[in-house]
Amino acid sequence: MRLLLCLCVLALSSAHQLRIHNRCPFEIWVGILGNTSPDQGGYALGAWQTRWTWVPNHWSGRVWGRTHCKGNRCETGDCGRGVHCNGAGGVPPVTLAEITFDAGSSKKQDFYDISLVDGYNIQMSINPFPGTYEGQPHGNYYCRRAGCNADLNRSCPSELQVHGTGGVVACKSACEAFRRDDFCCKGRHNTPQTCPPFHYSRIFKNACPQAYSYAYDDQTSTFTCNNKWPGSTHYDIAFCG
Repeated sequence: MRLLLCLCVLALSSAHQLRIHNRCPFEIWVGILGNTSPDQGGYALGAWQTRWTWVPNHWSGRVWGRTHCKGNRCETGDCGRGVHCNGAGGVPPVTLAEITFDAGSSKKQDFYDISLVDGYNIQMSINPFPGTYEGQPHGNYYCRRAGCNADLNRSCPSELQVHGTGGVVACKSACEAFRRDDFCCKGRHNTPQTCPPFHYSRIFKNACPQAYSYAYDDQTSTFTCNNKWPGSTHYDIAFCG
């Protein structure tokens, strides 16, 4: 019994924790997709509720929120599999929290961001737990909060709007809306030099300066943290906050 308890403690100490908060006044169905799918890839989270999710060392994946869900479908971020996405991703447009644990040459570095590359459906943030990482926060992108605080549905250009329950429920990326290589950074536009910021990406960036506005927005959107030891870093992910 003592050995089993020790093994359980060891297993938990070598995993990372995501504390997911719904700070919205309505229910959200959380989606989770990565190199493993904890919690069957998703669950319902009521207004003002919090849930803890454990992911293994070296986990890489994304978390998103599905809104206006009823039955087995959601108007935004839907994965087509009901409340548990089980390895399926969210249909754009959708705000994403992306994270890769234990990377880099030292295997101690986390990379994380909030991305609007697939469009926007809800305000979102990701923030490391104080005291779980190595060193103190310094600079703009080391162990700092990444997020999109603005409600882009209110300011979304009409040509990017997605309408649903109550009005505009999501804002498409220019890539999704127009399928142009210069907006998608594809074809001859597949480098940072040939795919610079453009009109629609600037709208997203001005609204959410700490989030990815398009594919090559790395310099002002990628955040990092160093682990004290494997599995030591934990993160808050919040909707509407």
